[in-house]
Formats: sequence, structure tokens, C-alpha cells
Amino acid sequence: MNQIINFDNSATSYPKPPGVRLAVSEAVAKYGGNPGRSGHKLSMLVSRKIFSVRSKAAEMFSAQPENVAFTPNCTFAVNMAVKGIMQYGGHMIISDYEHNAVSRPVYALSQTRGVEYSIAHVTDSDEETVRNFERLIRADTKCICCTAASNVTGRILPYRQLAELCRSRGICFIVDCAQACGLLDISLDDGMNFICTSGHKSLYGPTGTGLLITDGEYALSTIIEGGTGATSSELSQTPFLPERLESGTINTVGIIGLGEGLNFVKTKTVDRIFSYETELCNQFIDGIKNVRDIKIYRSRCRHVPIVSFNIGDENSQQVATRLSDRGFALRGGLHCAALAHNTLGTISQGTVRFSPSAFNTPRQVRALIDAVRAY
Repeated sequence: MNQIINFDNSATSYPKPPGVRLAVSEAVAKYGGNPGRSGHKLSMLVSRKIFSVRSKAAEMFSAQPENVAFTPNCTFAVNMAVKGIMQYGGHMIISDYEHNAVSRPVYALSQTRGVEYSIAHVTDSDEETVRNFERLIRADTKCICCTAASNVTGRILPYRQLAELCRSRGICFIVDCAQACGLLDISLDDGMNFICTSGHKSLYGPTGTGLLITDGEYALSTIIEGGTGATSSELSQTPFLPERLESGTINTVGIIGLGEGLNFVKTKTVDRIFSYETELCNQFIDGIKNVRDIKIYRSRCRHVPIVSFNIGDENSQQVATRLSDRGFALRGGLHCAALAHNTLGTISQGTVRFSPSAFNTPRQVRALIDAVRAY
């Protein structure tokens, strides 16, 4: 099989930094204990290693280490946060740009827990978008949950302004940062109560890693209970973080790899990574924008480095397949974000998504432009 160039980094970044690959190998070879489950040397060795990664994440996102919980992915983190806040009913608000990681658990809660929800329209104006959220607030609104950046268009939502709105109204604010962490200088200092993110996208960790980070203001009802290594004599789930949110054996190998991904991002800096990937997106847009039948889905607002496009009326998955045959990995379809595609008017066609990483090059983008122009 010929090597394929990955422009589907919004799904998962590839390749990974060399340090991540080495850390995963070392974790399998050296860190074989189960952290927090015993006092023997093997368990203590891996416990210290996991705590060091927890501390790195806490530093990056302005959190206390005990308020950083490891999860299998961002979807898991979002479910824990949303269901933990809304388990006993009430009203919440999401945006019409949401990934299914938000919209599906919210819908499930409406069917099983009596939760009511409203959907705020995202426009090209941040001020109008915030007003659209504000006018939906009710007396029983407990939570606003939205993406920091769309996984379809890259549109960055006004999460800081929404955080101020939530704080002024005493509403919990949960943010899906899967497409933002590692690209935007985002942290609890921005005012959100919960940051949910993947570890395997722009944080460059292995798959099977995610983070749920809290400022500690809101206690979550648990959706999973089990072995935590803390208060083990009690039948009730331990109240102590992060163990309360980490039932069962955690993904030590993936987390140790994630630690090196965090090191990579810290060394490169989010500003430099964002600027470089944005340059690649601008190069791609400039190369295809005047091609006949090309439609690019882009607003006037700020974006993370993602470009969605279509070629005429052709099915986006078919376009992605043909580009894959030519050596390029792009994602066609609905990107697990039906609300966003309904908003864009692309629910029947989907879009083809271009999302570079720090490891892509202008030469690779030029080759893709040539393939699209010759399509």
C-alpha cells in the first residue's frame, strides 16, 4: 500500500510526535503496574508517572491536578459532565453546531430523565450568537453546553462571552473542546466550569485518551461507579476527585503517551501550531476557491484550521473516496454532526473536510490542490 497523506487530523492526529511513540513503548515495557491500587513498588512507580501527566494537563488548562480526570475520549467526558449535571432533570441549551457527542446525550436525557433543551442558532456575529443563547435562558436552566470550535467548519464560538453569561446567571457551562485544545490557548481561566477534550487530536496523544477538567464549582452525579482505590470499604462511590470520575483501571499506556503529546504542544506552543496550520488552510482555500463547482463553507468569523468543501452536487463521501485512491485522507460525510450540517444545509450531501496537523507540509497541500483541481 502506498503511503497516504493524512488531512483528517480532526478525527485523530497522525503521525504522532516521536516522543509519543517512544513513551508508549516505554509504558508497555516499564510501567506495568495498576496505579492507585496497591502500595507495592510497581504500582507506586506508575502512580507517580500518571500524576506527572495529570499535573502537566492541570498546568496547561489552569486547573488543580485533582480536578483533572482521564477519560477514554472527549465523548465520554461530555457524557459524564452533561449527565452528571442534568441527571435529575431541568432545562439546558446547546448550539446548532454541536457534534453528536453533545446532541445525543442531551436527546437521551430528554427521553429518559425529562430534561428539556433548546437549540441556539450560531450566526456570523458573536454578539448575535450570544444573544441567541441568552434569549433561551429560563428560570430552570441549569446548563449551557456547546462546542468551542465546530468540527465541520472550524467556526470558533464565543465561548468567553458565553462563560460570562453563564456566570452572571448562575448557570453551569460545559464546553466541548475536542477541536480547540492544542490549537487555542483555552483554559479554565476563560470561565468555563468543565472542559471536555480528546487527547488524541491536537494534543497529539494516542487514541483512547481524553480529559474531563473541572474548576470544582459543580459536583457531578456519577454515571459510572466501581473500583477507585479510594474509600473502598464503602458501597457508595468515593466523593474524592479525580478517583470519583475514574472508576476501573485507567489507560496507563495511553496516558503516558498523552504526557509526551502535551510536552510537544507546550514546546511548539499553541500559537505557532495554530498559525502554521492556518497557513496551510489558507493555501488550500486559495488553491481551490476559483475552481468550477467548488463550494467552500466558511463564515467571516475566526476558525480553527478546518476547511469543509464540496464539488458540485457529488456526494462528499464519494469525493473523499476518490481522493483517498489518489493518496489523500480527507473525511467526507456528516462528521457525526447532524445539527451542524442541518444548519449549513448540507445534511443530504455532507461535506469533504480538510484538517491539517503540525506535521503536514505546503508541498503536501499543493499536491492535494492539484488532485482537487484535476478531479
